[in-house]
Amino acid sequence: MSESNKYKRKYGRFRRGGGDGGFKKTFKQTQSQSDGNNEDGEQPRPYGKHPGNLRGKAIGLYYAARAKQARVVAEVVLPESRRMKISEVLERENYTQNLNASFKEKYENLISGRIEDKLEAAEEIQPSPTLDADLKLEFEKRRTSAKYLNMLDFRKKLPSYKLKTEIIEMIAANHVILLSGETGCGKTTQVAQFILDDYVEKGKGSCCRIVCTQPRRISAISVAERVAVERAESLGVGVGYQIRLEKVMPREKGSILFCTTGVILRLMEGDPCLNKVSHIIIDEIHERSIHSDFLITLLKDVLVKRPNLKVILMSATLNAEKFSAYFNNCPHLNIPGFTFPVQEFYLEDVLMKTNFCMSSEPFKKYTWRDRKRDKDDFYTSFMEPYVRQLEANKTCSAKVCAILRDPQLEAGVNMDLIFALIVNICETERDPGAILVFLTGFVEISSLNQRMETCGKFPSNKFLIVPIHSQMPTVNQRQVFDRPPPGVRKIVLSTNIAETSITIDDVVFVIDCGKIKYTDYDPQTNNYTLQAHWVALANADQRRGRAGRVQPGVCYHLFSRPRRFVLEKYQKAEILRTRLENTILTIKVLQIGTAAEFLSKLIDSPNPDAIAVSIDLLQRMNALDENENLTPLGYHLAYLPIAPQMGKMVIFGVLFSCLDPVLSVAASLDFKDAFLLPLGKEREVEQKRRELSNGLYSDHLLLYNALKMFESQSHYDANQFCWKYFLSPSILMQLQKMKKQFMEYLLDMNFVDSTNYKDPDFNYNSRNVSLIKAVLCAGLYPNVGTLRGKKRFIGRTLEGQKVDWHLKSVLAKEIYFPSRLFVYYLKLQSSKRFIHDATIVYPLPIIFFGDKYSYDQENTTLNLAGEKLKFKCSEETNTTIKQLRDRLNMFLEYKISNPGVIKWSWENNEISVLRAVMELITSEEMGDLSLGYEDFD
Repeated sequence: MSESNKYKRKYGRFRRGGGDGGFKKTFKQTQSQSDGNNEDGEQPRPYGKHPGNLRGKAIGLYYAARAKQARVVAEVVLPESRRMKISEVLERENYTQNLNASFKEKYENLISGRIEDKLEAAEEIQPSPTLDADLKLEFEKRRTSAKYLNMLDFRKKLPSYKLKTEIIEMIAANHVILLSGETGCGKTTQVAQFILDDYVEKGKGSCCRIVCTQPRRISAISVAERVAVERAESLGVGVGYQIRLEKVMPREKGSILFCTTGVILRLMEGDPCLNKVSHIIIDEIHERSIHSDFLITLLKDVLVKRPNLKVILMSATLNAEKFSAYFNNCPHLNIPGFTFPVQEFYLEDVLMKTNFCMSSEPFKKYTWRDRKRDKDDFYTSFMEPYVRQLEANKTCSAKVCAILRDPQLEAGVNMDLIFALIVNICETERDPGAILVFLTGFVEISSLNQRMETCGKFPSNKFLIVPIHSQMPTVNQRQVFDRPPPGVRKIVLSTNIAETSITIDDVVFVIDCGKIKYTDYDPQTNNYTLQAHWVALANADQRRGRAGRVQPGVCYHLFSRPRRFVLEKYQKAEILRTRLENTILTIKVLQIGTAAEFLSKLIDSPNPDAIAVSIDLLQRMNALDENENLTPLGYHLAYLPIAPQMGKMVIFGVLFSCLDPVLSVAASLDFKDAFLLPLGKEREVEQKRRELSNGLYSDHLLLYNALKMFESQSHYDANQFCWKYFLSPSILMQLQKMKKQFMEYLLDMNFVDSTNYKDPDFNYNSRNVSLIKAVLCAGLYPNVGTLRGKKRFIGRTLEGQKVDWHLKSVLAKEIYFPSRLFVYYLKLQSSKRFIHDATIVYPLPIIFFGDKYSYDQENTTLNLAGEKLKFKCSEETNTTIKQLRDRLNMFLEYKISNPGVIKWSWENNEISVLRAVMELITSEEMGDLSLGYEDFD
């Protein structure tokens, strides 16, 4: 009998029309037991009707108070035989919490040290006359190379090259300078070369080591390769790169290293003074990533101790005044652009050009409150006077003016207008150049692509439509860089990835929808939101610049001229819209002080509530103590290059010897989902995901199954497997690399004795699905939710927020669940509050790895998370669970403070404790425990 059928027979089948008799009987019995009603109904039912003596407002207050009370999720019953076995284990020797000598020294140095003490050890790079002479001789020989001279001719045509002398002199005279310039001016590839060549020519090459940070991995690699070609040398000589999982290092002195910003922060953990670096170039600083903001704040303290260290901040569209003021009004130099002129049009121009009429069907639900707010603000103060001026000057028709007055037009992304504009360009513009359309996300790209393919106006022999999105197959997206055959116009549908990350040379027409979608974090609700926002002026300018790469271009902004006046100048900094757990752990490792104190020094300080929420989570995970110091667990989590919850999951995977599947889940959650979503294939992808999920009620184990099957096949079969199941081979290979990297860190921490994540010693229990789910609970807690309802299951988080499964989740179409508890990693607000990945779990893993444990003897309920989760439980069962839980916590503190390989094939005291825990927390799925379900309606 299958697992699913076994559960259905035991607990009854859940259908949308209600449950069968077995379920109803269980529900009534459990409700009666948990409510404490007698047969005569003298006591009011907590989940039934209000007491009859209440009237008016008192009834409302009764229901409000009742809604705040946590409801019993399930009943936990522990058989006597199992209790006796656990008692035998508990009677054995306890573990002491002494740290081993090696770990103790590292740990105590970390929690007691201060960065100020390390900065006192700052040194300058010592010259090497022999190397200086060798580097100068090498440079003179390069000048006679035909390959080098050809590249030099190209470099001299770049705008940045014309300012070479001025740039070098400004860097030499200042600690910090700002360089801004339009895309294509050559600043990213040339400035580092200017500095190095100047040092080498002056016989000081050994004192020059330049580190140039890039915001993306692909940028670091591609720029390093380009610079090496321009210098007519192989990568790894004078130029190299270092990114996560991959590096080609240059020589230690007289060199340029391109790396991601996270790499330089890791370097500063061991060398906060950057004693071996002479120049740091931070590129694309306008993107305001957490790492770049963190780095420049840290460098302010380092510069005090390293007066010869040079910092160069660079960007295409830099907020020069703000950064200059942050660095004591440091000088700023702007490099002219290398683009052709672009003619700009706005919403009113597009309406006139297309003769567009508003659809009778609203494209976005627009309430009277939205209309009133817009009327009171933007439309009253800006749009109405502007439209009146258009009417007076007879610039626009009466129909266009009427449309401009309607807030509905700008409320969302009007796909009808975009489609009409594309058609108009193709029919009226003779220039065959490509059209680049900026949209907000996959749904909009898919919708417009389908409409264009089915309308009959874009035959494949005359038009090449290329959608660009991270979830789409890379093979198809490569067409974006190829010029189409004569007579064929290329139309690219893209998100904001085409603003800076990729360059499409033949674009002449740009359609800017005026919106950008990004995630934002609200610490008040502890929610991430993914919604469309108005673009910043910097984004709009970047989009416009895409049209002038090879010839004069045209940009259509689908927002009005008055709207441009109220747009923000720059996009919101990442530090203001994300959680801060990783950042706080980095602060602790760098020994900077309290999180709030350091983060208040940033250019834009995060919300104090966001800091408090992240500290609270780290304390609940036992990564920080009550004084905000790193615990032994926090020490390990800080050094793992992964989110803290994933890091805790990995460490528990080692301890319980199910490492391979846990590494697969952790890498997938920390990096990205390997599933692709080709346009028009959404249902097929859903079927394949459900097939790979194997009925385990888990999005996380789906990711493991996909990677496990990929790893088990030959190269040819693996590619066929990926094709069949809509998986990305490149992402899966990247996940493999991440797993190997995690093993290297675990080896350094002494948790494993080899880097083979398939080693049987680390996977003794890797076939135990129940245990793997329990380890997921250990890492993901307190991201816990409960399922409620009979006709339709509705999820609620511990904060009481209603959530729904995202359509990508394998749980979205389920009508039966073996348990009403789930854990999740990502909760995201878009059109609804969605859970993007979840696993159905049972009570005992939550009980064992949850926090704020208490027991209510009067009501015989076991409480977690400050009584937000309640379980019916006898006093004897509670005593046994509590004792084993305490022993497990004692063992975990001991083992994390004394890292060492655990051999599950051996029989010893520590294995006995872990085995007792494993057998208990996995026994629910084997039917040893009886669960009573509550009707939450």
